[in-house]
Amino acid sequence: MASKEMLEKRVSESRFFKNAKAKAENMINNPDRLQELLNEADQKAKTKGNSLVGEARDFLSTSFRLLRAYASGQYRQIPWKSLMAAVAAVVYFVMPLDVIPDFILGLGFFDDAALILWTLKSIRGDMDRFSNWEDGKQQTNSNPKTSQPDERESA
Repeated sequence: MASKEMLEKRVSESRFFKNAKAKAENMINNPDRLQELLNEADQKAKTKGNSLVGEARDFLSTSFRLLRAYASGQYRQIPWKSLMAAVAAVVYFVMPLDVIPDFILGLGFFDDAALILWTLKSIRGDMDRFSNWEDGKQQTNSNPKTSQPDERESA
């Protein structure tokens, strides 16, 4: 457990993550650029994301949905700090050269998973609120209001 926490700390304080945060700040206010990042991250997750399991994979998937909803203007109830953390985690995930480069077979995604889990711990409440919003939206869409028959038709 201590080694996992040490890796999370090392990655979150690395120059690579600082670079990811700087890139994230530029992307947040540019919906097109944010969408490009998400498309790239989707591709990487589909081809190489099998190394991520459990909470890391779930968080990444939820982050993608949250950031798409943010970019489209559908969901804006997230604090700036949490938004930055989510975007920076996705930027870091996409970066091939980071604390443990992705091309190192068997190890390349350990740092990505560690950073994703560290980010999840940092913004779990905001991610849960987004998931609740998303669930409420889906319930609303799946239960359309039934129209009442016209009184004239029943007479």
